[in-house]
Amino acid sequence: MPELPETETIARDLHAMVCGTSILGLEVIKADVLREASAADMAAALTGLHIARVWRRAKLIVLDMRYAMADEGDAPWRIVVQPRFTGGLIVDDGSLSIADRAYVALTLRLSDGRALHYRDVRRLGTVALMAPDRFTHYSNALGAEPLDPQLGDTEFSGIVRGSRQAIKVLLMDQKRLAGVGNIYANEALWLAGIDPSREARTLSAQETQQLREQLRAVLSASIAARGTSFRDYRDARGERGAFVAQLAVYGRAGAPCQRCTRRLVGTHAIDGRSTVFCPHCQR
Repeated sequence: MPELPETETIARDLHAMVCGTSILGLEVIKADVLREASAADMAAALTGLHIARVWRRAKLIVLDMRYAMADEGDAPWRIVVQPRFTGGLIVDDGSLSIADRAYVALTLRLSDGRALHYRDVRRLGTVALMAPDRFTHYSNALGAEPLDPQLGDTEFSGIVRGSRQAIKVLLMDQKRLAGVGNIYANEALWLAGIDPSREARTLSAQETQQLREQLRAVLSASIAARGTSFRDYRDARGERGAFVAQLAVYGRAGAPCQRCTRRLVGTHAIDGRSTVFCPHCQR
């Protein structure tokens, strides 16, 4: 957490809110979140650059930078944020609460007087500075995007049915599929009626098609609801996501299944993470 819908929400918000502004300075409060550059080197590289684009890759939030007088496509650096469990980017117009400021690890001072903070309660996330070629190499090690139109039934089936992993483990394997975490793996498998412990290679072509459709559906629905907030996740405006009200299984162990009314089962046996499923509906 945050997963694909949450990082997509943050990236879309930031793209609308900060594109076109320039960076006047960088303040690093907690240097342990930095990767691939020191605080001094990052400040020297970024000061004076404009934010050209904010977008998502997997569970990453990517800020493309450009020189003030360069062509729009010129991006000498990319800021690559991996929020992990409790990290996030938030725009501050001066009204951010004292409680939220307590967890700010890094601040970009913007030309319009606002600040862009990276805040992280547990500081397990990272902020990296990468050149475009370095980011391309990094990105190429990640799997396919579940919402990419080019990931059709045939391609998805090839990813799934070529693996001996439990299907839930495969869905969360970032080298195979990028951006899916525990929440949406649980939800997609329940929607598709598939036991999360099944070997991926045992799924039929019809089952992989159904799983792809349901995975795309639940990710899209969560993006529309601006993500899922249980504890720490906030969007770029500091607001909570609303998809928690639509969760069918995640966090509902012991509750009745919404399809068959049997009791949902919770286990950590599959991958050490919380897995909730219906043993009656999911085969």
